[in-house]
Formats: sequence, structure tokens, C-alpha cells
Amino acid sequence: MLNTIYEYSEVTDTKLKDYIVATPQLHKYFKFDWNVLKTKQYCGILNFEGKNFYLLPKIAYKNDAETNLDIFIYMLMYAYDIKLENEDIASCKNEKNNTILEVFIQLFARNLFHEFQRGIYKEYITEQDNLTTLRGKYLVNENLKYNFIKNKIYCEYDEFSMNNALNQFFLYAVKTLLPFTKNKKLLKQCELVLDEVEYSTLDINTLYVSFNRLNSRFQESFEFAKLLLNKSVPLFSKDKKSFAFLFDMNVLFERFVGKMVQELKPGTQLQNEKRFADLTLKPDIIINDTIIDTKYKKLNSKEDIKQSDKYQMFAYGKNYGKTNTMLLYPKHLEHFDYELKLGEVMLHVKSLDLDCEECGYGKYVEIMKIRMENLF
Repeated sequence: MLNTIYEYSEVTDTKLKDYIVATPQLHKYFKFDWNVLKTKQYCGILNFEGKNFYLLPKIAYKNDAETNLDIFIYMLMYAYDIKLENEDIASCKNEKNNTILEVFIQLFARNLFHEFQRGIYKEYITEQDNLTTLRGKYLVNENLKYNFIKNKIYCEYDEFSMNNALNQFFLYAVKTLLPFTKNKKLLKQCELVLDEVEYSTLDINTLYVSFNRLNSRFQESFEFAKLLLNKSVPLFSKDKKSFAFLFDMNVLFERFVGKMVQELKPGTQLQNEKRFADLTLKPDIIINDTIIDTKYKKLNSKEDIKQSDKYQMFAYGKNYGKTNTMLLYPKHLEHFDYELKLGEVMLHVKSLDLDCEECGYGKYVEIMKIRMENLF
């Protein structure tokens, strides 16, 4: 039986509630509402004192925890190109041995170690060092400064080395993820491969690694590691090793819809693919003649549409020269298919049914694509 807490629901476990209140790292994921602690739109896993609490979206109509967890995992797989086998998906629901995070870490470690077996990436790195023999370029000023009475030569040379930015990132990722997993074997093997790489802490939000034909096979592992590091919240203390692994459903819904529209409608532009330097307005999805903005909100009726959202879509249409705009919500109580005239801009308000009972991943994606096509 899963320990389930649904989005926008009260946290009733007293110990967990006290722990969340006392842990500042978790405050952004929860809110107080009249002294009641409630979840927000973040879903995933929260581990506390060895117990896993599943924070789940409320998508399946029958409110079955395993069905909601399945759909959540399918959306993650599709949105982030995560390739899980059936047994991996089943393991995500085995709370005694695995969690979503555990399975994802093992997948990352397995893929990375497989690429290491094909050969670790090396590149030429410019080094400077005091050597007993000349190597590369003789540095006059440095020799005058350091070798006035020493029997050495200060040189600058190129070293074909594994100690490059990409491998330093992988070492940082491996060491950071080790405390989150029970099965450390594959991560330890990856760490051993990187024994000649210098370890340092990194800011993954500003990190930049250039990929080329020589290291492009590592790009999938690089992106996957960044995903794990961004969504993992370490809550380690001297006596406890708790953690959270949480996704913002606003972002997940946007990525899920965006990727699907991009596959169905070639030429679609996604917000994270194009920067509009001259505009502060950035819609989620731009198709040839339509702008789509996803809203992960519960919509019960047309009256629930915020006036600010209507103004936003009008501004999108005017700035981008599009006469058709769409607000797309996940289906809650009923399907929506409204049209609102905003001057010369037409606003379509529609909903996407994300539920699919007893579907495997492939069938789920197939059904979602059919539903998505029917929106246009």
C-alpha cells in the first residue's frame, strides 16, 4: 500500500508535518492554509525516516494511487525522454526496494557505465607545470619567477586528458547521487573509472559543456544527470538521510504537451528552444497559426478562467501576429471546448484528458496523441 498524498491536499501525518515545517528546503513545495499544511503542484517522492511518501497528481478519475503513479511516470518518461523497461516501471511502485528516484539513478548509472566501457572521453587540456625536462612551450617569465636557483623548467603543454569539464561533471553527479541510492554498485564503478578526474563542486545552473562528434554519445547521460540533480532535494543530517525528488506539474504538463505537439506538428516552436530578445512575452508553444499556453489548473467552468490569462493570450496574439490562441488545461470534471473573442484574437479554451486506465506506456502515448490531434 503506497503512502499517498495528493496534490493540493492536507498533510495529515503528524511527524511528517512537523518535519516539513522544521525544514526550510521543503517550504517552497508546501503551503499553510489557515494553519493547515497542504501540498502544492509538486509531485514525486518525499522520503522521511526511511518511509516513502508519494506526492501524486490527481489525474485518474477513480483516484487509484497506482494508476495516478503510472500516469505520472509515463508523463515523465515521455517529457524527458526517459527509456524505462516494463520491469523498471514496476520497480518504481515497489516502495520496499525502489522508488522513482532509485530506478532513475540506476538507469543513469547503467547508461553512463555502458558509455565508459566504449571508452572514456578525453580532450587536450592546456597545462602549466614545473618539470625536470622541457615539454611544450618554455615560459620565460614563470621561469624567472619560480626557477631562479631551481634545476627545473616551467612549461606550458597540451595534455590529452580525461580531466575535462564533461568528466568533472559526471564525477560531481556520481558523488552527489550516491547518498540517494541503496544499490551503489554501478555508481561506484563509474566513480572508479573517473579516478584520474579532479573533483570539485559545480553550479549546474551555470554549467556549460560543449558537445561534438567525439563526445555526443555522452549527451543523453549528461542531460539525465542534470535532471536528477535539479529535481533532487538532499535533506541529510547527522542522524537521518531523508530526501525529496519532486517535479513541478506546471513544467511537466508544458513539456509533455509541447513535445507531443512538436511530433504531431513539425515546425512547432517551444519556449525553451527560441529566445525572443525583443519580447518579454514567451508563450509555451507556437504552431504555424496558433499560440498555445498550457495551464496546469483545475477548471470547473468558463467562469474560472482568470481575467489575467485572457489578457495574456490577447497580448500573445497581438505581439506574434496570430489570430488563434489556445489555453490548454488538463481535464478535471468535464471537457472544455469554448471560444472567446478578444478583439481580433480568437481564444480557444480546451482540456486534455490525461487519464488512461490499465494502459502500458506505448498505449498511453498512442492514446494521448490521438486526443491531442482532436484538439486542432
